[in-house]
Amino acid sequence: MEQIYTIPVNEAFEASSADPACGCPFCSLYNKLENDELELILGASMMEPDVRIKTNERGFCRTHYDMMFGRKNRLGMALTLESHLGELAEEIRDGGFLSSPGQKPIKRIGALEQSCYVCERIDFNFSHMIETAVLLWEQDESFEVKLRAQPYFCLPHYRALLVAAQHRLSKKEFPRFEGICAEIVNRYMEKLSKDVSWFCKKFDYRYDEEPWYDSKDAVERAIRFLRSDLHRPPEKKK
Repeated sequence: MEQIYTIPVNEAFEASSADPACGCPFCSLYNKLENDELELILGASMMEPDVRIKTNERGFCRTHYDMMFGRKNRLGMALTLESHLGELAEEIRDGGFLSSPGQKPIKRIGALEQSCYVCERIDFNFSHMIETAVLLWEQDESFEVKLRAQPYFCLPHYRALLVAAQHRLSKKEFPRFEGICAEIVNRYMEKLSKDVSWFCKKFDYRYDEEPWYDSKDAVERAIRFLRSDLHRPPEKKK
């Protein structure tokens, strides 16, 4: 089964199964969505009136401001900020003698702190990609091979995958799906724990002559496993 909406999910799972260095396939999917959204917001979508209305209303989180700034399109950012600041100036200004002092800025800035145009776009599309992975498992027999071949799922995406599967799969199908996913995660966690422990031992003089094995990047891998590997910049084309 190959539909347009299944292609990116299949590609991410195939890439991670072929090269464990790709890591969690859902982290790769998230990062691709994020990079695509940032390209659009600083490019083709920047001057579209309906997009500008939404970015003026929702703004961006600090992470995505920093990522946009890192793309070195200062004019694109400045045009977006000009419009956003212009509207905010009116929306946080107290409105006269009869209004409650401070209520407009408190309410508007509070809402702004909780919103980000890019985050909302990513979250909407990413949730469908999680569901698509479960759909592929349910409807495409060949997907099980790709699932079993995954190096690992980071813990946040492992949880999201199980939640989606619990909602979609039958009580008969879910335990087998959950069992395969748990085996992948538990196997990786066991190896990761050993690598982290060995990394610690290497700082003991008694192990000074011992090899590092796979532990040199154990700390970085543990962080990616525990909290996902998000906000990676796109790989530069050779």
